[in-house]
Amino acid sequence: MASGALTQAGGILKRGSWGAPIFLLVVMAMMTLPMPSVLLDVLFTFNIALALVVLLVSVYTMRPLEFAIFPTILLVATLLRLALNVASTRVVLLRGHEGGDAAGKVIQSFGEVVIGGNYTVGLVVFAILMIINFVVVTKGAGRISEVSARFTLDAMPGKQMSIDADLNAGVINQDEAKIRREEVTQEADFYGSMDGASKFVRGDAVAGILILIINIVGGLGIGMAQYNLGFSEALKVYALLTIGDGLVAQIPSLLLSTAAAIIVTRVNSSQDLGNQVMSQMFGSPQALGISALILGIMGAIPGMPHFAFLGLASICGGGAYWIHKKRESKGISNKDDQVKEKQMEELAQQRESEFKELGWEDVQPVDAIGLEVGYRLIPLVDKQQGGQLLGRIKGVRKKLSQELGFLMPSVHIRDNLDLLPNAYRITLMGVAIDEAEIHADRELAINPGQVFGKINGIECKDPAFGLDAAWIEANQRDQAQTMGYTVVDASTVVATHINQVMLKHSHELLGFEEVQKLLENLQKASPKLVENLVPNPLPLSKLHKVLQNLLQESVPIRDIRTIAEALAEVAPKSQDADALTSAARVSLSRMIVQTIYGVGHELPVITLQPELEQLLLQAVQQALNSGGNASDAVIEPGLAEKLQRSVSDAAQKQELQGNPAVLLVSAGIRPMLSRFLRFSVTGLNVLSYNEVPDNKQITITASVGQ
Repeated sequence: MASGALTQAGGILKRGSWGAPIFLLVVMAMMTLPMPSVLLDVLFTFNIALALVVLLVSVYTMRPLEFAIFPTILLVATLLRLALNVASTRVVLLRGHEGGDAAGKVIQSFGEVVIGGNYTVGLVVFAILMIINFVVVTKGAGRISEVSARFTLDAMPGKQMSIDADLNAGVINQDEAKIRREEVTQEADFYGSMDGASKFVRGDAVAGILILIINIVGGLGIGMAQYNLGFSEALKVYALLTIGDGLVAQIPSLLLSTAAAIIVTRVNSSQDLGNQVMSQMFGSPQALGISALILGIMGAIPGMPHFAFLGLASICGGGAYWIHKKRESKGISNKDDQVKEKQMEELAQQRESEFKELGWEDVQPVDAIGLEVGYRLIPLVDKQQGGQLLGRIKGVRKKLSQELGFLMPSVHIRDNLDLLPNAYRITLMGVAIDEAEIHADRELAINPGQVFGKINGIECKDPAFGLDAAWIEANQRDQAQTMGYTVVDASTVVATHINQVMLKHSHELLGFEEVQKLLENLQKASPKLVENLVPNPLPLSKLHKVLQNLLQESVPIRDIRTIAEALAEVAPKSQDADALTSAARVSLSRMIVQTIYGVGHELPVITLQPELEQLLLQAVQQALNSGGNASDAVIEPGLAEKLQRSVSDAAQKQELQGNPAVLLVSAGIRPMLSRFLRFSVTGLNVLSYNEVPDNKQITITASVGQ
């Protein structure tokens, strides 16, 4: 166990996952342990460099989502800056009396060079920076982040429905729809994170003010009480160090606040900030030309600084002339012509797309199994809104795949505005199989057959099994369960319904690709068996048909080796699908019987009287002699109706006695009777005598005659 833990730890270190823990430990160490002034200089310089890099990345980023890690970077930089504040405060208060360089060269430089060694000027500069950062940049960026996050989250359902509409209309394919859905989710996550990250910046600005006041007060107290400095001398020493420390922290903070404001005010574009400014602000010469005229008039007024105004007027005039010549060289005379040219380009692109030759990529394949939901059921499939349906459906697919023996296809989910708001529809190969109406904000109380009272709710039928049920409020759940109802949520109702549909139509969901994959898996364990079976003597299409027949009769195909061995023995003699299916059923007899009866040794069954069975055998033989198969046998209509009624009555009696409904017949007529009674007698299993294992004892409970 210890070696496994060490191996896992080594893997984590190799993957580079140790960066975040080490950073947190360093931050904690900076807050609790004393640091040399040289290390403080390095870290303060790194903090400024980090802020500059983040600012430049935000300027050159074309779309906000390209810098999606920005909220995390903002948090990391804020933590680092606060840790440096704590570390520098400790050094200033402990060693400030030693001189200006006691807390490092960086703080000394900002205290002496940037503010000229005057703590009054320093306080004013610091206050101005705080006002700019806290009142202007941070407050504005925080408000924009809040509004952007709210609007983005509110627009998510509409954007997802728009994507599904484009997908249904064939405008985009599945891959493009997946990419657009991911972008919508990432956009919501980003602006939600930015809304929270803006609070870090705001809190950092407040913390800067408080730290400045605490440092000055604490420095005065320490200098005057412990080191016997005069008030003016202590104020000069500690105020300069504190203001230098504050400026070192506030300048990176202002840079990061500016970067945050740039990010949240950016509009998605294929250009960086510089190109956007050049194309949108200086794309037309009129603005620069009029500005040059106004500046020239102001510069000509006596007493005005002529050099500054007339110089800028000349620059603006020259820029307007250069833009005008550049536009003329491109054949664009004014802004209206530019807009018209853009519209013509868009129209040309639209016409090109309209007359573009169609290809096979425009033909979208139908989904094997699909789920369409009304707009009120979208929260059930949206993980952002706590929807659990996707997880439930995945669980259903996994369970069925394990039980039946092949991978069930994915369920493609889309919204359908043609459905009622609370309705959903299950499709198979693009065709509607079943639909129902549910209530996402309620729970379904199902009557399993015996309950003690009636529950108040919206009465309905359980979509999966057709049982009496009612949609109740969530607070009625305990009451309903006490009365004997089975209570499930809306996601479970839909998932159970899909489970029943997929189980019932599993034979249709088994395609050639799935059969080929089964053979590939079998070949890994039994290569000779597969080699001697497919494609000679048994074609893949015949194997596919046999496996479909087994699934249609509720026989799992997970024991593919036993099935293949039985088919390999019979296939050289017969290619008849019914004969091959019967051989496979005989080889799986123990599993079939155990699925129906469990581990019991006594098998209560229904049989046919010898005269009726002989009559049916003759019908089957006539069909075989005429070139057909056993399922083509024709039964006289009167006899068919009487047979259905008699078997149905016997099956009901069998179930009332607590036994499964099983009809035991000879092997020759089993395929024909199985198809004939499959839909008329619900829950009936048709077995042949040679499908009963030797260690089981047959008990005849009823015998059906003519």
